Amino acid sequence: NNNAENPSCAGIDGVLECYLQSLRTVQLYGPTNFAPVINQVAGAAAQVTDGSQYHVLLIITDGVISDMLQTKEAIVSVS
Repeated sequence: NNNAENPSCAGIDGVLECYLQSLRTVQLYGPTNFAPVINQVAGAAAQVTDGSQYHVLLIITDGVISDMLQTKEAIVSVS
């Protein structure tokens, strides 16, 4: 939602709204490092242990990933 202090969306409608907003406002450029974002979202998700929330990480990219090895390791680690 482009809000670093509260990066949450309400439901699928909120996710779709944020996705559409991102398509209009995000300018893609490098380097593109996904591992830190994956780990940050995983850390936030781990804080909710009662099943009351779910987390979706939507990654919009131009296809160039600068930290491919670390990204793969982060995905395996948090899955």
